[in-house]
Amino acid sequence: MPHALNDFISVLFDGLAYAMFLFITSVGLSVTMGLMGFVNLAHGAFAMAGGFIVVSLARTYGIDFIPALVIASVTVGLISVRFEQRLYRRFYKSTDLEQVLLTIGLAFMSIAAFTYFYGPIPKSVPLPHWLQGDVNLGFRTFPTYRAFLIVLGAVLIAILWFVFEKTNIGAKIRAAVDNRRMAESVGINVDRLFTLTFAVGSGLAALGGGLAIQLLGLTPSFALLYLVLFLIVVAVGGMGSLKGTLLAALVIGIVDTGGKYLFPVAGTFFIYVITVAVLLVKPAGFFGRE
Repeated sequence: MPHALNDFISVLFDGLAYAMFLFITSVGLSVTMGLMGFVNLAHGAFAMAGGFIVVSLARTYGIDFIPALVIASVTVGLISVRFEQRLYRRFYKSTDLEQVLLTIGLAFMSIAAFTYFYGPIPKSVPLPHWLQGDVNLGFRTFPTYRAFLIVLGAVLIAILWFVFEKTNIGAKIRAAVDNRRMAESVGINVDRLFTLTFAVGSGLAALGGGLAIQLLGLTPSFALLYLVLFLIVVAVGGMGSLKGTLLAALVIGIVDTGGKYLFPVAGTFFIYVITVAVLLVKPAGFFGRE
């Protein structure tokens, strides 16, 4: 295989795996911000919490990686319900600044708490044997874990698309995102709907945090280190749009991976170039409401 083609395939494969992580972690934030217009800068903290729960389950209790991911996602989703009902709901009608101060404060508190209990050193977890090594696709081999990320992301995209487009609850969510007051006027309980979507979004964030352990590494700074990326995916894709979040994750994931491969000294420069270019042309994002 020609060297240039081999490099292109590697960048595309790694970019897809990275994009799936971005999509899984960001889609809940996109829907909740589109639904309620709430600026939740603590979203990265929920992702980080999921990652550290996976670390504890795997390292302390010997639970396998996949069951640990499921337990962490469900646990964080349930815990987030109490946050939404007891804390977030009080700030729904507050100003953007007040919401930013509340949620960024929660993020910093979570960083301090997890640093105290886990320390600042990056954590890792043992992977099952079937996720280790490489997988042979006939024309070349690829890292098995990244292939797993791509497959898992594709499965979750199919599930979320079905829920959003083919079910009654999905229709209610889309109606509330488009026009909350009209949705409430026809009898949709938007507050309950938001609690549900917030829990699912936080659970998906926790899943992303668990997956990030072997992809990016996990430290207490994760809550803010990758928050900007999640917000960029939401802004570029358009708040409340499933297909917009997916497209933004694909573009950013592949462009960032390719940019770092070709121009490693540029760092994340290409992410911001894409962000500025898209928002100059479409301020609401790819599929956001104008």
